[in-house]
Amino acid sequence: MKGHASNPVLVIAAFLLLLTAGAFAMGMPVSRITQVAIYALYGIGVNFLIGYLGLVPFGASFFFGVASYGVAIFSKAVVSNEIVALAFSAAFSLVLAVALGAVILRRRGLYFSLLTLACSQIAFEIAYSWTSVTGGENGIQDVPRPLFGSTLAFHFFTLAVVLIAVYALWRLVHAPFGRVLQAIRDNEQRVSSLGFNALAIKLAAFCISGMLVGVGGGLMALLLRGAYANNLSWQHAGDPVLMAVLGGVHHFLGPLWGATTFIILEDRLSAITENWWLMFAPIIILFAILSPEGMHGILRRWIRRDERWTLVRHGIPPRPASIAPYAPAAARTVQGSQPILSVRGLSKRFGSIVTSEDISLDVHDRRLHSLIGPNGAGKTTLFNILTGLMAPDAGTITLDGRDVTRLPAYRRARAGLSRSFQILSVFPNLTTFENVRVATQGAHRPWGGFWRDAYDNQPENARVWSLLDAVGLADRAADLCSELSHGEKRLLEIALSLAGSPRVLLLDEPLAGLGEADRQVVSALIVRLSQTHAVLLIEHDIDRVLALSDRITVLHQGRLIADGLPDQVSRHPDVISAYMGKPAEEAGAPRGAAPAVPVASASRTDAGHAMPLLELSGVKAGYAGGAVLDGLDLVVQPNEVVALLGRNGVGKTTTLRTIMGVVKVSQGNIRFDGQDITHARPDQINRQGIAVVPEGRRLFPNLTVHENLRIAARAGGASQEEIYSLFPKLRILAKSRAENLSGGERQMVAVARALMAPTRLILLDEPFEGLAPAVVKDIREAVQRISRQVSMIIVEHHAESALALAERAYVLVNGRVAYAGPAHALSIDVALQQRLLGVGQQEAA
Repeated sequence: MKGHASNPVLVIAAFLLLLTAGAFAMGMPVSRITQVAIYALYGIGVNFLIGYLGLVPFGASFFFGVASYGVAIFSKAVVSNEIVALAFSAAFSLVLAVALGAVILRRRGLYFSLLTLACSQIAFEIAYSWTSVTGGENGIQDVPRPLFGSTLAFHFFTLAVVLIAVYALWRLVHAPFGRVLQAIRDNEQRVSSLGFNALAIKLAAFCISGMLVGVGGGLMALLLRGAYANNLSWQHAGDPVLMAVLGGVHHFLGPLWGATTFIILEDRLSAITENWWLMFAPIIILFAILSPEGMHGILRRWIRRDERWTLVRHGIPPRPASIAPYAPAAARTVQGSQPILSVRGLSKRFGSIVTSEDISLDVHDRRLHSLIGPNGAGKTTLFNILTGLMAPDAGTITLDGRDVTRLPAYRRARAGLSRSFQILSVFPNLTTFENVRVATQGAHRPWGGFWRDAYDNQPENARVWSLLDAVGLADRAADLCSELSHGEKRLLEIALSLAGSPRVLLLDEPLAGLGEADRQVVSALIVRLSQTHAVLLIEHDIDRVLALSDRITVLHQGRLIADGLPDQVSRHPDVISAYMGKPAEEAGAPRGAAPAVPVASASRTDAGHAMPLLELSGVKAGYAGGAVLDGLDLVVQPNEVVALLGRNGVGKTTTLRTIMGVVKVSQGNIRFDGQDITHARPDQINRQGIAVVPEGRRLFPNLTVHENLRIAARAGGASQEEIYSLFPKLRILAKSRAENLSGGERQMVAVARALMAPTRLILLDEPFEGLAPAVVKDIREAVQRISRQVSMIIVEHHAESALALAERAYVLVNGRVAYAGPAHALSIDVALQQRLLGVGQQEAA
């Protein structure tokens, strides 16, 4: 893992020396190679923000240009010494970065980029106009260079400085501090919830980047023996970003290749024409289209057939021969009957919408306290307030006798308040091991260190392995989080929440998306945790909540309607009405049939036709070269509902993504209505009549319900009136933004959106996940009515829910079909379900 071949500093040294030798051989001025080295440092310093933090500074030239003026003035007026001058440029850039970063880092995305560009342009105007100090358009000239007067001596001095700076940066990105940066890039909110002060860490990284760029600017002033305003102008502000993108922002060496290409092409093309950018721009466009990962990405595909990022070394610490069982850190017992977490009079409103109103509750140490309620009751909002992601309008929160109402999220996490999220909140571009390692670092040493390799901390490594083993992910430790199944990501998030040894553990639907076997494992883990910690649990699996909980609190429309022992709460009339739905005798007559929802006409097939509507034959597909589906055969007939079942990670969602063309087929074929769609694009597949209701709903959060539906509408699909007949509640919510909807309401919109275009097959991925029973009932009724006119494939971890709707069922085991047959036969064969879906050993049926 730490071999010389994996050290890019040696690659940079060898490459720059090779360029130097080539310059001598071809008679090229060696100063051109010196410029390449300086610009490589410039690009690497900027890419430190882009690749590691996800911040794009269009105005990094501010540090480059201002530092060059600083070195020029310092060398002429104070000390004529190149080494001291560069030290001054680093210190001067640090001061500028602290002052600037404290202001602009409170903004992200485009605003951050434009603010840096504005600073660079302001500096340009000052440099160009303050003639008495900066020399105006003539700049500052005749900067002394007494130690390295010759071009060759300064060249090797520059190479030494660049290599030292790059080596220090390479060490930094592997240190605990550096590794957290990538977590911030992927999910800043999650980083804060793990105990990190994300703003302070970003400020430190911004300062480091500014110092690297400032040293580059100082070297440029010494190379040119002058400082000039053009380095600050908007025309050159994007140069380092361009070099990073050209070489590959997700690769440590990317800016080196980008800087080399930029300098050489500028040199050669400018000799041909003054408008050399007209020739250079098409090259950039081609790279952006053909290789989003830049030149380094192309090299990796050619040499290794590997598209992984190379911002850090690949690999994780070796797995120990014996993994120690996970043992939660012993929590300090709260004296007497005092609660460890106390909430009094908590209220929160968004305009006229009440999400929390005068909520008071106590959570006791070593108890499992569940928080239930219908979708939209305010449960997750309460968690957000408790953990500092939202500020309450009124009320107090006390943790272990300490008022934490106004503490930021990271300080609450350090105080012992840890949580998981309803919507998965992990770090997709980090390995499974690194996800958990970052979480353990947040609890015990948030800054961690700037030099020592994070993976050299053996006690921390051992704890990470224990956590991964506890949730069943030890075998996936080296895999990227993005390659995990939904259920595995849910398990990973639980491991993140446990990593900080919390006093109070807030779990927001930790069982959502898990198969029964994993639900049993995680439930047992939660019960075990409640023996040493206070656990506050949000969960829709009522039977499990009633069986496991010591106490239950019920919310409805932002108000607390019941709080007590499980048997008391389960009989509470308000709970039965609000959460479970009205009793059957009170529900009234069943609804009449809904108006027909238009779907694509069955041009060549009908219910009695022998030709299948959808047929997968020997399909193999997967991610990043790994096979998830291994020779899958599956058939769906016209107007048929098929349940696709299996444990987590067996390929259910991958099957749907493969049908939709999102995951590419490596072997086998897919036919829809007799046509081969194996290699068709997702939009082409959708227009042929296949729609997907994805896991997690994936609505457009800033659009209203009406706009979400309109954007999917096509001629021949359902009208909005017909959609409102199917889901009457959507008429009321038509002008509400999707981000303000509850989980059940979002699912209604997701199903309705699929019907807005002519549809003959709907792929439903976990349609009932995270929904209250009353909402599940509404969604199930809607699905039953739709299924009279279209075919469906339903992926659902609750086998009984899917089998009740389906005519046939498939069960997958390791990407292959282990059962294919009538859904009813599987639903009554408990032993077969246990073998294929439960805890028992799986075998092909």
